Amino acid sequence: MVYGGPDPFQPYQPPAPPPPLWPPYGGPMPHVPPAPPMPLWRRMREDEWPTLRELVGYVRRLNGCLIVVLLFTLGPFLMSVPVLYPLARSARRQARRVFPASGHQRIHDPDVVRIQKARAWVAAGMSFLLLVAYGRPDDWDQAEQQFFLRLVITPWLLLVSAPVVVAVLLRYVPPAERAAMRGRLRPAVRSAAQYFGAFTGAVALMYVAQLTQGVVLFVVLLPVVWALFFVLFATSVVVRTAFRAAEVHAVLPALLTGVLVWEFAGIGLLTGGMPPGPPLVQVCTVLGGPASVTAVAWFEVRRLRTRYGVTLRG
Repeated sequence: MVYGGPDPFQPYQPPAPPPPLWPPYGGPMPHVPPAPPMPLWRRMREDEWPTLRELVGYVRRLNGCLIVVLLFTLGPFLMSVPVLYPLARSARRQARRVFPASGHQRIHDPDVVRIQKARAWVAAGMSFLLLVAYGRPDDWDQAEQQFFLRLVITPWLLLVSAPVVVAVLLRYVPPAERAAMRGRLRPAVRSAAQYFGAFTGAVALMYVAQLTQGVVLFVVLLPVVWALFFVLFATSVVVRTAFRAAEVHAVLPALLTGVLVWEFAGIGLLTGGMPPGPPLVQVCTVLGGPASVTAVAWFEVRRLRTRYGVTLRG
């Protein structure tokens, strides 16, 4: 064509349809409400801790009367928060990086977790009622000492008990599975070495801090506090994961729990004697706790076998 325009010798092609509108038939875009912020207690337990500035923002949202009560009751402690909280936050972040809180779970069974939590709450309630009914002031102090004693000696008991349980399990499984289990022992051994290396480093820093004075003491004290926070947060993970024992065999955490609870029962009798109450209540208290934990561990092993096909021999 001389003056442009469509070619009369080509078939007619209709124009492309316009793109569809969203939402259909026009109108404004739908409003998607933002996700509600995570509560502070849940964030402190599961997620990364907020920064100090974010924590101050949470405090400002509290009622004014509650803030005044906190200042009067926790005044000296609140003065140390600007120094201790960043150290605790940094130590917790590093502890969760070195010792993952959920990296050990090869098989997560919500029913087993629910029964374990229910058993723990029932045991705590029964212990409290026992102290209220038959306890004396010395018994309350002894219960507090027993709690901290378990917190301190649990990693060491794991270090002694875990090799024995693993050795028995290695002799029980077939030879083909035995070689694979030996290969999966490396992460557990590495986790134990990292934890006890951190524990030894914290003790060494405390010893160095005792030999210093003045400004040097303050400079050395900050790494000591950080190391203690790191060991504290790491202990809560390694005790729960048993040094990543589930990576070696899925039934190992349940077996170790059943062994440790009877060891704790013996240690409690040797260090604190019988619990308060009549003889029948004392016997039920001493045997009821370990027996209930053993029953839950047996249920976990049975669920692994019947639902997931995991047996002791493979």
